[in-house]
Amino acid sequence: MSEFLTDAAWGVGVATVAPDGTVLDVWFTRLGLGEAPTGVAAPGIDRENPTGTRSKGVSVLIKSLEGEPVDTADVYLRLHLLSHRFAIPHSINLEGIFGLLPNNAWTNHGPIPADAVNAARLKLRAAGGTLEVKSLDKFPPMADYVTPTGVRIADASRVRLGAHLAEGTTVMHEGFVNFNAGTLGNSMVEGRISAGVVVGDGSDIGGGSSIMGTLSGGGKEVISIGERCLLGANSGIGISLGDNCVVAAGCYVTAGSKVTLPDGTVVKAATLSGKDNLQFWTNTQTGVLEVRPRAGTWGELNAALHSAQ
Repeated sequence: MSEFLTDAAWGVGVATVAPDGTVLDVWFTRLGLGEAPTGVAAPGIDRENPTGTRSKGVSVLIKSLEGEPVDTADVYLRLHLLSHRFAIPHSINLEGIFGLLPNNAWTNHGPIPADAVNAARLKLRAAGGTLEVKSLDKFPPMADYVTPTGVRIADASRVRLGAHLAEGTTVMHEGFVNFNAGTLGNSMVEGRISAGVVVGDGSDIGGGSSIMGTLSGGGKEVISIGERCLLGANSGIGISLGDNCVVAAGCYVTAGSKVTLPDGTVVKAATLSGKDNLQFWTNTQTGVLEVRPRAGTWGELNAALHSAQ
């Protein structure tokens, strides 16, 4: 999507604040697009946590989602909007968010500054408690903040806050979904959906497969997977796929890959980006990456696995 939403957005919730005043995270208990409803106020919370941080009620208003984020609370509201499915990936301006998000230690007692782990652990042990550090990262797991309806996530640590999972999505144990990325319909995710990648309805991201994002290498193209596509096990894609496409198991297609067409012509894979009804595979006798038109179905998703019930 090339244009951002111009809607305002609002949210009220609870922030975790470090002793120096740094906002570490915000969990929004109520949020939406437009102006906040009359009478909605921040929770009346202001207390010290066992780790030395504080929990405080906060209220956030974003005048327009096409404007750049201004602080940590603003970023968290935008990420919540994506994971709550108020907006789809690429419809909200997320420019500069890495500079606004602190790198936290995510623990069983909530976020704490990464350099405060030892002090927090000593404090908790003195009180008979323990501190478990689950990760050191700028993004927390989505399910610690948002649990969207109609989805299955086998390992919640592998889906970041800011992911958009449509109803009918199943993310298996080795599947991964980054922020500002996700699914638009029933999908099986057993591989990696990198930041910025959108997967269409009825598509299967096979075990060990990977879809290249735009965070590394300076890439600017938004990679998307169309409807009813299949990425075979341990395959990879660095171009967009249209509808009804298949990438065979173990086959990796980047934008610069040389692909042989049925008539013997060799082209860069980038020229095929976004086209429908293609099948990519590596010829096992020659080792050549080939593509051909395809028709019919690869079998499609098991409807029972993706029921919202």
